[in-house]
Amino acid sequence: MIVLKVAVFVSGRGSNLRAILDSQKLQDLISVTAVISNKIDCPAFEIAREYSINTYYLGKAEGAVQYSVLAKLLESLDIGLIVLAGFLKMIPADVIDVFRNRIINIHPALLPAFGGKGMYGMNVHRAVFNSTAKVSGATVHFVNEVYDDGEIIVQRKVDISDLTSPEQIAERVLKVEHELLPDVIEQFALNKISSDNARIEILN
Repeated sequence: MIVLKVAVFVSGRGSNLRAILDSQKLQDLISVTAVISNKIDCPAFEIAREYSINTYYLGKAEGAVQYSVLAKLLESLDIGLIVLAGFLKMIPADVIDVFRNRIINIHPALLPAFGGKGMYGMNVHRAVFNSTAKVSGATVHFVNEVYDDGEIIVQRKVDISDLTSPEQIAERVLKVEHELLPDVIEQFALNKISSDNARIEILN
C-alpha cells in the first residue's frame, strides 16, 4: 500500500495535529511529512518535534518559507494531501490550483453557518452561543479561494443545548473535531471520497 504523504498547516497549539498523529487507524496509511505554520513560535511545532517531523515557518523573517515558493516546496516533498488544522491564513491561489481537491480544512461549526473571514476559534463559538443554536459541530470541507466555501465532505453535529458558555461549546466541539478529522483523512487515503454528481460522497 502506498503511504499518503500529508502536510499539516497549523497556527495554534496543535490538538488536531496530535489527534492525527495519535490515530491508530492512520498509522499505516499516512506519513505526516511536514508541519507548517504562519507563526515562528507556533506551539504545534513542539508536537512535530516530538515525532521528528520537519517544521516550516511561513513569513518574511530570515529562514522563513516565502508564500511565493510554497507550492514548489510542497511538490518537492511529494505531498498528496494538505490538512488545515486551525490554520488562520488564506492558502495562496497557486497552491490551491496545484493541489485542487487535495486540501481539506476542519471548521468548528456546521457550515455554511458561522463561516467566512474572521470566523475562527472562539469567534465561531461565541457566534454560535449568541445565536441560541441548540446544536453545533464540526465540518470538514475542501478548500477553495474563499474562506470556508469549499465543498463539504462530512459534518458531525453535537448537542449544545445544556451548555452555558462559548468555552463549553468549544470544548465539546473539539472532541468531535479530534474524531472527525482522522476519519476523513483515512477515507481520503483509501480513495473513498468521491465528488461525482457535484456532491461529495464517502464510498463504502
